[in-house]
Amino acid sequence: MILYGASGHCKVIIDILEANKIPIDYIVDDNNSLSSLLGYDVKRNSGAYSEEMIVAIGSCQTRKSIVDAIKVKGYGTAVHPSAIVSPRATIGCGTVIMQGAIVQSCASVGKHCIVNTGASVDHDVLISDFVHIAPHATITGGVEIGEGTWIGAGTVIKQGVRIGSWSMIGAGSVVVDDIPSGVVAFGNKCKIYKVNEMIKDINVAPAFCGISSTIMTGVKELGEDCLIGAGAVVIRDVPDKAVVAGVPAKIIKYKE
Repeated sequence: MILYGASGHCKVIIDILEANKIPIDYIVDDNNSLSSLLGYDVKRNSGAYSEEMIVAIGSCQTRKSIVDAIKVKGYGTAVHPSAIVSPRATIGCGTVIMQGAIVQSCASVGKHCIVNTGASVDHDVLISDFVHIAPHATITGGVEIGEGTWIGAGTVIKQGVRIGSWSMIGAGSVVVDDIPSGVVAFGNKCKIYKVNEMIKDINVAPAFCGISSTIMTGVKELGEDCLIGAGAVVIRDVPDKAVVAGVPAKIIKYKE
């Protein structure tokens, strides 16, 4: 097995592979100052590999960019012996299940995901590719999490909630309502505070964005206490207390 990324995250994956007696060939990293990590050689990226690999990087965006850029024979998985994974759960290639994590019956974890230390993924949860479930997060039954989303440490997500793609949920949050794609949300209860860094130059006041809503490039502000309907495509700024819906989104009323 080859590991890509000589990071702290990589150190934990090394422990997992050693616990499973899976041989580690070497580690790949672009930092020219690194020559070894925990006794394993660190080599520079060649772009193509004939052995199985795990991308050992915590950042969801970086992990995806590496997977998109290189060619490999295939991607392995790493599941620590102390983790509990139901035989009825599915785990995608490139995914790591860390020490003490639990993945329950009929849960589906996508490719290149991280279920970190002590995290709990309950029955019938659907986790898309490149998601990171941080330590001791609790994902209750039937939750859906879109591609590339980061669920912060200690977060609790109520059963049946849907979270969009490439969002970030802050540590310790309690998520009881759906969260759309491309936002940063946190708190108890969890609220949207801004657009994720992939979407630049937009100010999001505390607001509600329906599931699968999209905020297009060029939008600068979502007003205080506005509501974006599910599936809406927002192409212009939304004023305070406005309720918008449709494609493109239009104001249909204002909250009283």
